[in-house]
Amino acid sequence: MQQNLLGGPDPLDYISMYRNMGCAAQDVREHWHYISFGLSDLYGDNRVHEFTGQEGSSGFGFELTFRLKREVGETAPPTWPAELMQGLARYVFQSENTFCSGDHISWHSPLDNSESRIQHMLLTEDPQMTPVHTPFGLVNFLQIVGVCTEELQAAQQWNGQGMLELLRGVHVAGGPWLITDMRRGETIFDIDPHLQPERVDQGIETEGSNLSGVSAKCVWDDLSRPPEDEEDSRSICIGSQPRRLSEKDTEQIREALRKGLEFNTKAALPPINSQRQGHDRPQSRKDSLESESSAAIVPHELVRTRQLESVHLKFNQESGTLLPLCLRGRLLHGRHFTYKSINGDTAITFVSTGVEGAFATEEHPYAAHGPWLQILLTEEFVEQMLGDLSELNTREETKLPKEYSWPEKKLKISVLPDSVFDSPLQ
Repeated sequence: MQQNLLGGPDPLDYISMYRNMGCAAQDVREHWHYISFGLSDLYGDNRVHEFTGQEGSSGFGFELTFRLKREVGETAPPTWPAELMQGLARYVFQSENTFCSGDHISWHSPLDNSESRIQHMLLTEDPQMTPVHTPFGLVNFLQIVGVCTEELQAAQQWNGQGMLELLRGVHVAGGPWLITDMRRGETIFDIDPHLQPERVDQGIETEGSNLSGVSAKCVWDDLSRPPEDEEDSRSICIGSQPRRLSEKDTEQIREALRKGLEFNTKAALPPINSQRQGHDRPQSRKDSLESESSAAIVPHELVRTRQLESVHLKFNQESGTLLPLCLRGRLLHGRHFTYKSINGDTAITFVSTGVEGAFATEEHPYAAHGPWLQILLTEEFVEQMLGDLSELNTREETKLPKEYSWPEKKLKISVLPDSVFDSPLQ
């Protein structure tokens, strides 16, 4: 069956839903299969997506799929997955951010609005839907996989692809085709307690994390400069609007987030004072480092980079619990990690001494470019911070606020209630 949405307010044109008989040879059970239409270019007339030719991506380059366990007695597919897919598509259209295999999506609510433990998502290639070359470009099919909170956290701390492989190996948690069972009451770590220490923890230790950044509730203050200096004040000012990120800053942060999906021998941030070249073609991650570095500088677009003496970082609890991941899974492996505020243009990037292209240095470890703060941490300081922030590793609710301070480094971190960030005064 198809749910036709043409002419409505939803971003997807329609969603195909059908009964999939599975595969007995692979021990794949019967299930409902959902496929979206509308994230790719269906018409080629520039109404919805810009047509870039058959050799490029069609629209956003992908469609979403979802596999849901068919319950005994069900004669028609539940329709709630269609609403879920519409919500994800709406995010893509509004933000112009695309999804990739291995990505995770923090949803913080049962996917079907029930009491289920399946409250988050991972994305992977659909096992049956291979990429298709259409007259309007290439289309990949990304399958939504429902996961529990503990599984999401493991994907964040390690990597999405690793967690997907573990889920494929546990039949009731997905099996080979990663079928979501909304009635699943146990995590894969409940089912097999050895998976956490032997696979996830060991993976973090040897490989680090490939999560390079998150959207977060966060702000930062420059404690070394009086806030009343409007011309050169801290980027988050009480009672005023934050300075907006330039297109260059935004593009660099996006590239920084994309970089975490790769395992480079040397982590690198794209050059900040550069023009985008070849904007008419899809830009590869490698190109962003090589071609942009020699691009011309446009003086009137530059924002002066400032070295700061002392900074105060503020995170909500969810963001704060990712600090150990940032330090252990990223910086100790020579990488970087970015918090991008969901409430404004603020961004905080932690970098290690091995990251190229950063404007924070060992001599000046705190540096700001407009509302974008970079913090360079040495390995020795990272180890010290991990010890001091160890209580953030627990999954239990922590009493807030929490204050951490390193006076000799002139760094302060606060973990605060969500209500602080929901207020216009932060």
